[in-house]
Amino acid sequence: MNKNWIYGDNVDTDVIIPARYLNTQNPKELALHCMEDIDKTFSSSVKEGDFIIAGNNFGCGSSREHAPLAIKSCAVKAVIAKTFARIFYRNAINIGLVIIENDEIQNDVDENDEISIDLSCGKIYNKTKKKEYFFKPYPSEIQKLIEAGGLVEYTKQKRN
Repeated sequence: MNKNWIYGDNVDTDVIIPARYLNTQNPKELALHCMEDIDKTFSSSVKEGDFIIAGNNFGCGSSREHAPLAIKSCAVKAVIAKTFARIFYRNAINIGLVIIENDEIQNDVDENDEISIDLSCGKIYNKTKKKEYFFKPYPSEIQKLIEAGGLVEYTKQKRN
């Protein structure tokens, strides 16, 4: 069962991956330090398929590509936030990290609620509370890019 890591507004890239770790592009190394300045337990406790749930302006701050890479490297299923900083949003899409904008779920989900997402129809299911939340699905080309694992892998597939 997945866990929901719930954070507030304005989670900036400096707490997603602190600047002192920007000397590496190694995804495993970045994952070891993901969120450590906001949540000391995150990197040692996050499991594949967990979700990050947050408020407004997730990923604000500097435009470092390390931030979404650190999250993706932790095998987080998706980041669901009320809104995202524009550059974080684009960086996340470029590396194939699933991000979803929804303004209801943050105030309505608990840490241990079992949730799932359906990217093709734009639904989040809270199985624990038997509730559905909706979001605007990605255009088909963006869905393909995410499924490929990001822009680089997508481009490789298109070239072959």
